[in-house]
Amino acid sequence: MFPFSLPWFSSSTKRYRKTASFSSVGCFALALSHNGENLAVGGAQGIKLLNILTQRELTVPSHVDSRGVVTCATWMKTRYTLSETLCYGTNLGYIVFLRTHPADKQFHEICARRLGSGFEITCITWDSASAKSTCQIALGTCNNIVQVLVLGANLQLQSVFAGRLDSTVPRSIAFGDTGSIYVFGLYDGNVIKLSSKDGTVLSEHRCQSVIGSAAVHLKRGLFVVDNATDRFTLYRLESGQLVRTFTADPPTVPVPKQVSFGEDGKVVIGGSNNGSVYVFNRRTGVLIETLSHTAATLVPTIAVCHSGEMKGV
Repeated sequence: MFPFSLPWFSSSTKRYRKTASFSSVGCFALALSHNGENLAVGGAQGIKLLNILTQRELTVPSHVDSRGVVTCATWMKTRYTLSETLCYGTNLGYIVFLRTHPADKQFHEICARRLGSGFEITCITWDSASAKSTCQIALGTCNNIVQVLVLGANLQLQSVFAGRLDSTVPRSIAFGDTGSIYVFGLYDGNVIKLSSKDGTVLSEHRCQSVIGSAAVHLKRGLFVVDNATDRFTLYRLESGQLVRTFTADPPTVPVPKQVSFGEDGKVVIGGSNNGSVYVFNRRTGVLIETLSHTAATLVPTIAVCHSGEMKGV
């Protein structure tokens, strides 16, 4: 059992405090809902949903044997639905959507499909700009494929485009604000801007390291990456210009770790392989707080949300 905790923002002297702790086997993906109420936990046991307020596990459909290991997950909120939709991908190439039913308030599977030849889905995201009418999803797979799909109001999944990158394995992916998507390469450190309509390459530049994970802040025009060793690096989104680095403790074993923006881009939050979660001031690079997870345990997966007065990791 691998325990993971949720430090939660408070108005006390410290910015964060631990409010809950759950246990999971082989946790590879975490996603907090936009309202901050539910946490999706993906791994070898499929998908689990936990209610943050009650600290209880919610009932979800289970397809552990047939769908494979959950590798990535994201929550989506559209104007034409009352509840949020959970979308996740697996190592067998399945993309699955869950949503609560108005009658019983429980999560049900509303759509599922195996994409292509069933290669692992390495990253997934959704376009909040499409929430008025449809739900647009972008994802990457381990065989260098980037694909954009649309889940319509009729719950039918349609492909917009699918294209293969020359040598880049997508590690992270994000929608831009001008009909574009940004793809971050795992091994080559490439950052590729594509048209979200047809996959045309609009621009390309390279980071100074491999990319263990990446996060984008469109409003500030920035992205931050994990270099899979001892630091996180902040770049300008359009030019690829290095802004600053955030240095953490040297790792005992180099492993990819998730990194994210928090507090509307004021902080950068990243995992570690020593049981800690680091919170840095984005403007100065100063380490604000070190959140204790467990002693000498990998923390490769984190999730961040902002909801009202509460911010969670």
